[in-house]
Amino acid sequence: MSTPPPPSQPPSGGFGGPPPPPGPPPGQPPAAPQPPQAPQAATQPAQPAVPPPGAQPGYGYPQQPPGQAYPPQPGTLQAPAPQPPAPSAGGGNDVRNQLMIVGAAVLAMALIIGGGYLYTSDDGGGDNPPAASAGGSPDPKAPALAGSEKAPANPKSKTLVNVTTQTPSDVVSVKGSWLTDTTYVKSDLGKVVGYNLADGGKKWELPLNANVCGASKHVSDNKTAILFEEGPATNEKKYPQCTQVGVIDLNTGKLAWSATAKSATGGDKPVAFTEVTLSGQTVAAGGLYGGAAWNLADGKPLWTPKTDAEGCYDLGYGGGEALAVLRKCGRGSEETLYAQALDPVSGAPKYSYKLSAGIEWAGILSTKPLIVAANVGNTAKNATNVSDLFVLDDAGQLKTRIGLSAGSYAPRCPATEVEQCTNMVVGNGKVYLPSYEHQGASPTGRTNEIVSFDLETGKATSDRADAGEKYVMYPLRMDGSNIIAYKVPPYDGGGQVVSIDGKTMKETLLMQNPPGTRSLEAGFSPDRSEIRYHNGRLFLAESLASKPFSDKEKDYLFVSFAAN
Repeated sequence: MSTPPPPSQPPSGGFGGPPPPPGPPPGQPPAAPQPPQAPQAATQPAQPAVPPPGAQPGYGYPQQPPGQAYPPQPGTLQAPAPQPPAPSAGGGNDVRNQLMIVGAAVLAMALIIGGGYLYTSDDGGGDNPPAASAGGSPDPKAPALAGSEKAPANPKSKTLVNVTTQTPSDVVSVKGSWLTDTTYVKSDLGKVVGYNLADGGKKWELPLNANVCGASKHVSDNKTAILFEEGPATNEKKYPQCTQVGVIDLNTGKLAWSATAKSATGGDKPVAFTEVTLSGQTVAAGGLYGGAAWNLADGKPLWTPKTDAEGCYDLGYGGGEALAVLRKCGRGSEETLYAQALDPVSGAPKYSYKLSAGIEWAGILSTKPLIVAANVGNTAKNATNVSDLFVLDDAGQLKTRIGLSAGSYAPRCPATEVEQCTNMVVGNGKVYLPSYEHQGASPTGRTNEIVSFDLETGKATSDRADAGEKYVMYPLRMDGSNIIAYKVPPYDGGGQVVSIDGKTMKETLLMQNPPGTRSLEAGFSPDRSEIRYHNGRLFLAESLASKPFSDKEKDYLFVSFAAN
């Protein structure tokens, strides 16, 4: 098939990084010699009739790549009939959000920023709050894993603390939100701030004298990693480079260490990064100039960007339970993307999987198992940028490929960032994702469902959790065997947080927000906002800050709720 054109939008975020280098970008040395894998066919198999929701659709087999030692794998899967596109549940706030995105995109034409997204655990790098399971994909036949989130005696919530955005001179990044047992931590203009979960009061403040331009979504030993700019913006240097890597202690608010990396060919100039992640004791940052890694505890370098004859470089890493990378090799139209599982200490590839020709950008949804999300042939629907999920086994071979373009689903991956996919969670040997919102029973009501696909077979399962009339629901994370989900509020009500049983799909209400807060919640889209829930506390936060459109309008950095 012909190579699709590059993404029409610039890299997501748009701040802090330089344009691509003119020559071959520096990067890691190639993996140890091994037979290269042939490109996987990117064409979709013929589409049989679309089955009804909940049915087990048939599936075929893609073209067998020559030279592969593994048997044919299940091909693109048929899904429930698509629903017609619908207006967002964000209401009138969509105009403001869209304008912010447009402004960010304009700046991104010249600059690149990475970003972080998630939060939580003290268990060595998982994606869940303390005392919760580390996620992943346990054997679906195994006993259910108990979750840490319990329904409160009274799920009705009240406002905890709402913090307005300082007035920046431009659209700037404030990426990064983390939630522990005692503290909510949020990036702000030129600083990172910790808030007490008891009353929402400020617990500590870490001044950086520069804006955060990327943040890991993982936590290990109660620490997390951020990227921040080389200094404050000035008239001479309006857009500082995103060169600083740092580790924050979420308990104390102290910057444990900060470091930079130098290119193998760029002299003493620090490398600019676009994303940072964390896996166990390894902090890894990647971007157009290659990747580097440090020890979490002391900042000791583990590896630095290198140049090789193939023009390969580590574009971005996925962390959590394991460490993986998307690695680009080649130049121009000959670029090839590889997914690799890495040794977190040495950076050496454990295996390398060659993605189909024409896939220029992709995302890492999970590292254990390694799941890559991509938009194959620009076939993704509803502006999700995800048409297929590639599930790899422990040997780096394709286990199954899950096709999403035949159905109507609402996952989301940005154009170029590697570890920023949202609205999908992995657990119980499945991937859970929402259907695209559609009309409910009433003419004005919108609703949707959370469904799942089996990671072994690639088939849709019979799992289905209904959002309910006028609610639209999105999965946030796993909690043991359960799925924690947020329900966007209807026009006449408040949002909800529910726990969905992974075996029965039965919902348990964890939080019900009051109707009067609907206007606050509506300004935070699940696609673009940082939504964190743990132990009766809900935080909805921005990842970008900008000037309010009027003196009367308030822009909130975050809003939060506490169950009684």
